[in-house]
Amino acid sequence: MAKKYTLEQIYTVALKVFSQYGYKRTRVEDISGELDMVAGTLYRYIKDKRDLYEKSVAFGITKWQTKVRESVEATDDVSEQFVLLCKKGYQYLSQDVDMRKILMDDPSIFPLSPRKIRFPGIDNTSLDMIKMLLTKGIDQGVFRRVDVEPVSEFLYSIYVMFIIKTYVKSEGNTASEMYEKGIDLILNGLLVPQV
Repeated sequence: MAKKYTLEQIYTVALKVFSQYGYKRTRVEDISGELDMVAGTLYRYIKDKRDLYEKSVAFGITKWQTKVRESVEATDDVSEQFVLLCKKGYQYLSQDVDMRKILMDDPSIFPLSPRKIRFPGIDNTSLDMIKMLLTKGIDQGVFRRVDVEPVSEFLYSIYVMFIIKTYVKSEGNTASEMYEKGIDLILNGLLVPQV
């Protein structure tokens, strides 16, 4: 009797194999072999290699978002939630080696141009988390009133830029320090409060 696989198992193994060999060198047979199944069985779950790759990457990014959301939901303080959103989202790739390698091999996963977004639903979920925290902070009187839509897009763009600087361009510690200082600047402002 053939073993049944969940999509989570398939995508997890696929991410591992794609991270080892890159998209071009990976064959569907490599992934099915890791799953201990014949390639024909794997095609019951996917259309082709590109379909498997895109769905696996989307799965990996969604897993990343879930980890960040869980960290944010662990506290009720909106300023702490904002810091956790920024820091946990940024630090995630330091632990998820497979996603980090895939991003290094395929930086178009996080394009700087909104016209080239490959995973719009996933990007919108990230933007929605930022918008929700900004709105909550404004409603509680913790954050000053801002136009939430463009500010969220601005903050997300900064985040994407630092993900690329740190994990694709390998600017590591320098980029991390800049990112930390940037979070502080966003939360505390540049101007000295006037009395």
